[in-house]
Amino acid sequence: MSTQRPNFLLISTDQQRADHLGCYGANLLKTPNIDALALHGTRYENAYVASPVCMPNRASLVTGRMPSLHGVRHNGLNLELGTLTFAEALRRAGWRTSLSGKPHFQCVTQNPARLGNRSGEEPVIEARCRKNGRYDQEIGQLWHDCPERSLQLPYYGFESVDLAVGHGDQVDGHYTGWLRAQGVSPSELRGPENALAGSPRQTIQAWRTAVPEELYPTSYIHRATIDHLRSYAQTPGTPFFHWASFCDPHHPFTPPGKYWDLYKPQDVELPASFNAAPGSEFVRTLMRMRQNGQANLAGTSAIAVSEDELRAALALTYGMIAMIDDAVGEIMSSLGSLGLADNTIVIFLSDHGDLMGEHGLMFKGPYHYRGMTRIPLIWSDPRSPRGAVVTAPVSTIDLAATILETAAVPPFNGLQGRPFKDRAGADTATRNSVLIEDEIQSEVAGHDVRGRVRTLLSEGWRLTIYDGLNHGELYNLNHDPHELENLWTQPHAAARRAEMTEQLLREMIFHSETSPLPVYAA
Repeated sequence: MSTQRPNFLLISTDQQRADHLGCYGANLLKTPNIDALALHGTRYENAYVASPVCMPNRASLVTGRMPSLHGVRHNGLNLELGTLTFAEALRRAGWRTSLSGKPHFQCVTQNPARLGNRSGEEPVIEARCRKNGRYDQEIGQLWHDCPERSLQLPYYGFESVDLAVGHGDQVDGHYTGWLRAQGVSPSELRGPENALAGSPRQTIQAWRTAVPEELYPTSYIHRATIDHLRSYAQTPGTPFFHWASFCDPHHPFTPPGKYWDLYKPQDVELPASFNAAPGSEFVRTLMRMRQNGQANLAGTSAIAVSEDELRAALALTYGMIAMIDDAVGEIMSSLGSLGLADNTIVIFLSDHGDLMGEHGLMFKGPYHYRGMTRIPLIWSDPRSPRGAVVTAPVSTIDLAATILETAAVPPFNGLQGRPFKDRAGADTATRNSVLIEDEIQSEVAGHDVRGRVRTLLSEGWRLTIYDGLNHGELYNLNHDPHELENLWTQPHAAARRAEMTEQLLREMIFHSETSPLPVYAA
């Protein structure tokens, strides 16, 4: 790498488990281009989310702060305009900043919330009022109705944004206008009503999309990314930060063209815990709900699935990831041909995982099995040793601090993440534990209490505590990596439970607010 200030290329996926990559142990699924990033960089074996939900963890990614501080505690809360992000800090320091794909810093739907004011009720008086401004900038339906809409730039620090919001083939934003510019009618291609015949998949939220590969959202995002790289190559003396934020492999499962049949359901490997006896009352409740017809099969919350449903979903998920991997290959090829590779740090990660068969469940919820909370994270720096693997734990909030330190941009007060000490290849611990915060608008399965959860991962153990419930979880991941035996009530684990409970409290204190600093002594 040259002595110039470094460029950054962040590549992210939506709702992808760590083990859904070849470099993380996937056997059937082939991801040679993403694996090449790990081969030429540092792969983090134990990277975890700050929250296993889209909006809170994406806000934590860009702010370096926990959800309880940046305010996006769960989906349905907008990141306040004016919030300082690492992108804004880089922009102020002279970096050009851009994003192609899904930010999800603001709400993408206008669906009624499960919490808040109800028709006929007295309005709720809030203790905290958000800063005024446009909080409708990512609502998909508004872009669908008027693709000529625009964002207020810079958007949370990004000077240029190619917006793509939604999932599967049902993505809006600038993408909708781009589709129309290609001479096609989006309403005649997208969604299950326009699905192609043949090769059905017996699973949930899946259809063979009529959108061709070259017009699919993944293609739009990777082409927009390459366009930005070409532009940046014209002024090599000025550093850039670009985020390619793919909308897949989040359901619905709609891989286009050849990617639909790329993997066969009968060939996929099921998670080790899929057929295990339900060890959690939550899992037992979700299974009963599915058997009784009470499960919401059209939503995003965790549901119990059959083996056939899971196999089909896994095969289609693999197809979506394979398309992203091909896109990453083209992006990296362009990075090299444009002469940018030697001064560009490439980062790959997912915003959170997916249960995807663990304990017989699919999708996500306040159930902190590692398939949901553990994410792929690769830091590929031309200056670093190749093929390094770091086993020390890291958190999503650490990425902002690491980027700023690498760019030699001063951190801001209130930044909670800790820079990776091991990005040069040494397996040196940045932290000894990871705190995870999780809140949802609905109830925990089988209980009349809202899902509000705190988890601590430390020294190969997981402790999870639920607000309003006596029930908790304690797993020894060193001996029980598939989280089959909950030790919460076991006498021989009582001392460990008490120790981790105290450690959780200390982590919560450490991650409490420190911004702003005081003006006077009193």
